[in-house]
Amino acid sequence: MPPVTRFLDRHLGGTNLEVFKFGLYILFPIGWMYYFGTNLDNRFSVPDFWPKPHETHRIPFEREEMAEELKRLKERRLRLREARLRGEREEMERIAAEGGEGAA
Repeated sequence: MPPVTRFLDRHLGGTNLEVFKFGLYILFPIGWMYYFGTNLDNRFSVPDFWPKPHETHRIPFEREEMAEELKRLKERRLRLREARLRGEREEMERIAAEGGEGAA
């Protein structure tokens, strides 16, 4: 018989064992909540997790700001489209130069 079991049987038998278990059942969750519930900012924080205001997207509210943003997005879309088409064109030329294998 392990020593812990002998101790519990010998000193905490019957009613004392029940009182001990009840106290453990009550105090364990309270201790757990106290440990994880105090000093949360220092214990579980990740430095610089949230972006600063100047690092985030700025939503345009004025008509001019919206027009500028739409213009910027359109220019970006056209620039990316042109790069994609240029890459496809170069790929087709490379395939044609290699002998036309796999060209659709």
